[in-house]
Amino acid sequence: MQDMLQGYIPEQSMAQVLNLLKHDNLTVTIKKERKTRHGDYMRLPNGKHQITVNSNLNQYRFLVTLIHEIAHFEAYKAYGRFIKPHGIEWKRTFQHLMLPFLNPTIFPNDLLSLLAKHFKNPKASSDTDVNLALALKQFDRPNNKTYIFEVPIGSTFKLYNGKVFKKSQKRVKRYECIEINTGKLYLFNPNAEVELLNE
Repeated sequence: MQDMLQGYIPEQSMAQVLNLLKHDNLTVTIKKERKTRHGDYMRLPNGKHQITVNSNLNQYRFLVTLIHEIAHFEAYKAYGRFIKPHGIEWKRTFQHLMLPFLNPTIFPNDLLSLLAKHFKNPKASSDTDVNLALALKQFDRPNNKTYIFEVPIGSTFKLYNGKVFKKSQKRVKRYECIEINTGKLYLFNPNAEVELLNE
């Protein structure tokens, strides 16, 4: 397990992570990038449990995602299968598991304060916490994507699925965008990554 995780998580977190993964019936698999999620947890038909995490995540996001998924496994073991996926049992478990990692030997200081705030009430996805998502993204490898909040109003952009949108006005937190082909209105988080189209 240590060899597999080498380079994917901060070195100083390795011993603690390996300790959390000491279960005979739990496996971790590193997958190619999936656009709709960073990782997942699944109870397999044979009674074993599987966690998958995307290989393209930077080491800090990978660690948060891995602990997120371990929290699903631990919550399942402690409370059974009838709990809500991101309900109070999972939140408490995630908070408890994450606490020992929230220190400056593992995370940079500018991430620590945002993580501490996030873990007062962790969400189903760290991407919905805009400030934390933006802070985590600064450690990603460079790509040709632009954030929605950087796109000028009236400009067009494309998503990974090929759909083309035109940016409209901002609501309280999110941006209204019109899909060009259908005229439908969609709301985008400010930190959504898109490809700006030359007009």
